[in-house]
Amino acid sequence: MIEGAQGFVAALGALATPMNLFHVAWATLLGIFVGSLPGLTATMGVALLTTLTYTLDRDVAILVLICMYVGAIYGGSRSAILLNIPGTPASAATSLDGFPLAQRGQAGYAMALATAGSALGTIVGIVLLVLIAPPLASVALNFGSFEFFWLAVFGIVISGQLTGNTSPLKGYIAGILGLMVAMIGSEGIHAHVRFNLGIDDLNGGIALIPAMVGAFGFAEVLTVMYRRKAGLVADSSLKDRGFPRLRDLWRFKFTIGRSGVIGTLVGIIPGVGEDIGAWASYAAAKRSSRTPEDYGKGSTEGLTAAETGNSAVVPGSLIPALTLAVPGSAPAAVLIAALFIHGVRPGPMIMIEQPTFLYSIAAMLFLATIGIAVFGLSLTKLFILVLRIPREYLMPLVFTLCVIGPYALTQRHFEIWVMVLFGLLGFVLRQMKYPMAPLVLGIILGTLLDKSLRRGLTLSDGDLTPFFTRPISAGFVAVIVLTILAGTPPVRRAMGRLVAPLRRSREQEGR
Repeated sequence: MIEGAQGFVAALGALATPMNLFHVAWATLLGIFVGSLPGLTATMGVALLTTLTYTLDRDVAILVLICMYVGAIYGGSRSAILLNIPGTPASAATSLDGFPLAQRGQAGYAMALATAGSALGTIVGIVLLVLIAPPLASVALNFGSFEFFWLAVFGIVISGQLTGNTSPLKGYIAGILGLMVAMIGSEGIHAHVRFNLGIDDLNGGIALIPAMVGAFGFAEVLTVMYRRKAGLVADSSLKDRGFPRLRDLWRFKFTIGRSGVIGTLVGIIPGVGEDIGAWASYAAAKRSSRTPEDYGKGSTEGLTAAETGNSAVVPGSLIPALTLAVPGSAPAAVLIAALFIHGVRPGPMIMIEQPTFLYSIAAMLFLATIGIAVFGLSLTKLFILVLRIPREYLMPLVFTLCVIGPYALTQRHFEIWVMVLFGLLGFVLRQMKYPMAPLVLGIILGTLLDKSLRRGLTLSDGDLTPFFTRPISAGFVAVIVLTILAGTPPVRRAMGRLVAPLRRSREQEGR
């Protein structure tokens, strides 16, 4: 713990230069704007910004992307509170209590509580990142091809199980579709070309950035233009208190601590994301609250829990991304691609090859947290002006960035067509309530799954036994089987029957 604290302080001192602080300021502010505007997600913001960081120094580029990530997840609370439309999926739980507070004339205070919750949740996540990531990287050094295969399978399975309100089956279908996309082009061991449909441009496979910009960027543009425009709350509701009361934060200290831990642990699970962290924290706070009946009607505790939970997922999602090269969320998947672009190889060897880099990430997250706290408490009126930008003016600009970003990657027109194709596919899948996170994770994890399976079979001369008998592999198999069983209707009904008596007794005690 002492070594981690010393590493964090040293990294923070190295990053706290005037030019780096300038980058923190503009990137965090841009991230908040991206998160505030319905239709612009954190994943899309990070993906678009990644294409603009090629010429920057490694640490500066990654600092800019992390500030965008943190700012966008926090910024979603602005439109959730003022429009009742989450700016990002992570802020869906925030709208349940944030918008009723705004309707009661407490929009300013609701945004102040959201700011405090987001900042404190990120700090809790940073602490756990520094504590958990080094030992996890040490454990990951024991991973071989057999373990990495099951790790990739686990990422797809868990993303299919925990994808909001959609059916787990739809999550699995989206994840398998992503795996199929990852199989296109030259395979990773012998460079044999497969599934290219006779198109030479597909020999190198589908690039991650164009696919993600299409699925999260162009698809969002189409979705936003498809749905009705939302109305803003009255300006009079923004004139109340703009800073959180310390006594309220102290009163919610256990809620904040619990939500921060839950959010971080949810972030560690590959493919789950910030929205599940918010909902899990919100549900835990409601179960332990003395006034659960206020939730959904303007509960300040519920709002704080949701915002703390979704922001804590950000550091949590970077734990598996850095130590295992498996993204904990969709934006973390883009960050992994950015790390490779800038010469950082995430995975089990990171603590050996670049032992101080993890503490640099923690310091970057801390600087971004200071940024959202300063901007969130001081620029409320500015965010209102941004939310009033007509979407008819905004979406063409976003589409232009969606085109420029993938083209800048390789200067090939083919990448633009990939972006458009995945945008149309993403739009259709969204209309049918299919989640995008499993699709992205399938593309990310497909190469890892394919290479690990074939290397493992090569090492074992075609014998499947080591995939099930090695201790870590056996543990992964057990967890995957239990996860799949937990998602089946019979098991869910049985668990519901077991939990019902405990829930009734707790409700009677509360009365």
